[in-house]
Amino acid sequence: MSCDLDAIFAALADPTRRAILTMLLEDDMAVTDVAEPFAMSLAAISKHLAILTRARLIAQEKRGRVKWCKLDPDAMRAASVWMQGFGQFEPVNLDAFEAFLERELGQDQG
Repeated sequence: MSCDLDAIFAALADPTRRAILTMLLEDDMAVTDVAEPFAMSLAAISKHLAILTRARLIAQEKRGRVKWCKLDPDAMRAASVWMQGFGQFEPVNLDAFEAFLERELGQDQG
């Protein structure tokens, strides 16, 4: 599981790969269509797609002569479950924390 999470978070660390995933939310796309909006070579896009495929965030399949990319809707489940574990903590109220520190530090001085 940790290995899967490492691959997922490594894949998500790159803004180009996040943009590709966002594009694939809409529909399956041919590799050439995925590459179109980016100012990089098809080879560079293919490397990004390979990383996303290894992380199991997308699947690639050949349809005729065209290679298609498809988002795996369940792919981020493990990462999502892991991140939700941190949702159990209340957000820090910085104003209340600052007031607490002032009270505590003020008592030490006086």
